[in-house]
Amino acid sequence: MSARNEKNAKTAQVSCDTCAYYTYDDDDESWGCDISMDEDEYMRVVTDSHYSCPYYRNGDEYLVVRKQL
Repeated sequence: MSARNEKNAKTAQVSCDTCAYYTYDDDDESWGCDISMDEDEYMRVVTDSHYSCPYYRNGDEYLVVRKQL
C-alpha cells in the first residue's frame, strides 16, 4: 500500500457509529450528529457511500494506548 493510499485509508470515514460527534439525545431518545451542518452537506454524508465526512473524528479513547503497546 502506498503512503498516499495509507493516509486516505486512515482519514476515510468508516461509520458514524465510531465518530466522537455521534451522540445520544435523551430528549428525542435517538442518536445523531452534534456537528452543525447545512441540509445539503448532511444529505451528502447520509446518502453518498463514497463521501468522507470532513468532521469525522474517531471516538475511540483507547486508540493512543494501543499504539503504545
